[in-house]
Amino acid sequence: MLERFHLLIIREVERQGSLTAAAEVLHLTQSALSHTVKKVEQQLGTPIWDREGRSLRLTQAGQYLLSLANRLLPQFEQAEARMKQYAAGERGTLRIGMECHPCYQWLLKVVSPYLARWPDVDVDVKQRFQFGGIGALFGYDIDVLVTPDPLMRPGLRFDPVFDYEQVLVVSERHRFANVRYVKPEQLVDETLITYPVETDRLDIYNQFLRPANVVPRRHKTIETTDIMLQMVASDRGVAALPRWLADEYADRMPVTSVKLGREGIAKQIFLGTREADASIDYLHAFVELARNSNQGAPRVRR
Repeated sequence: MLERFHLLIIREVERQGSLTAAAEVLHLTQSALSHTVKKVEQQLGTPIWDREGRSLRLTQAGQYLLSLANRLLPQFEQAEARMKQYAAGERGTLRIGMECHPCYQWLLKVVSPYLARWPDVDVDVKQRFQFGGIGALFGYDIDVLVTPDPLMRPGLRFDPVFDYEQVLVVSERHRFANVRYVKPEQLVDETLITYPVETDRLDIYNQFLRPANVVPRRHKTIETTDIMLQMVASDRGVAALPRWLADEYADRMPVTSVKLGREGIAKQIFLGTREADASIDYLHAFVELARNSNQGAPRVRR
């Protein structure tokens, strides 16, 4: 019979690269671990590893079990952590993953009243899920995903939180500063500054530049919004950001925003959660607060 401990072994051997190293992490002797591995292979009727000298390579069956381990073990670990929190009289920790760099400022405005209303719930924000938020939800690494690009999958739900407009942010001295909107071909000679996200996930590329077969003269990535807009204010490039965020910075920096195309680019921010977590009261409360908060971004301007 396949047991949770067997999945732990498979995952740890893969992580450590050898039975010896895995045995140390699992607090077993190498002989005990080898015996367990042989026993489970006999029970399953198929080898899990091919042995090549001292190295191990997962068989097709082993690859399947590793995939199973990577899906199930985080759920066990999350459940155990939550049970410990319940036993200690705590509700738990709400773990939020961010696929939206500029949404961090908005999130702070939602987290503050949430913490006041839920004093026995902690909040942890993870900003390294820009390229794998869906996997992080399924893997129970996060509980809520903030994203402008929901990927509908069975077992997940996405609630729209607010609408916003993607705009081009330029220096007040820039040649675009006083125009109503810009056309894609006008960015041919510009340095475009973005967050370090693949261009396939950038709206200015997908919805503005690529449909017109336009490539900016240079594409530069910057991690933080403050530095990005300092560069823009110094006429070192232009940036595409939500209008509400651009307006906040325009109050303290010499920058202004311009529509991307005559109609502009309209977007939405969604909160993704697991359907199985619908009964968790503090998670549902966060989604409702975010959706109804008066501190959210303004509606798209026309």
